[in-house]
Amino acid sequence: MAGPSSWHASPRRDGAPHSDSTTGEVRVPLALFHIDEHQGDLDLVLSRVEGEELLDGLRTALTASVENTLRPGGVR
Repeated sequence: MAGPSSWHASPRRDGAPHSDSTTGEVRVPLALFHIDEHQGDLDLVLSRVEGEELLDGLRTALTASVENTLRPGGVR
């Protein structure tokens, strides 16, 4: 059986995240891959709170990545 590191999901190019104004639910369309072979599509479904937490985590990770590239000797 393939290990979990050989699977990944990427945002689908044909869809954008959208939310339900009634429930606050957020759906992120994803493409699922095994190594580099497309296996299918699915939606990541998050509550509003989960979506906000994910956004905060992504913002923190992206900020740290940009700060590292701007430091002398950082990755370029």
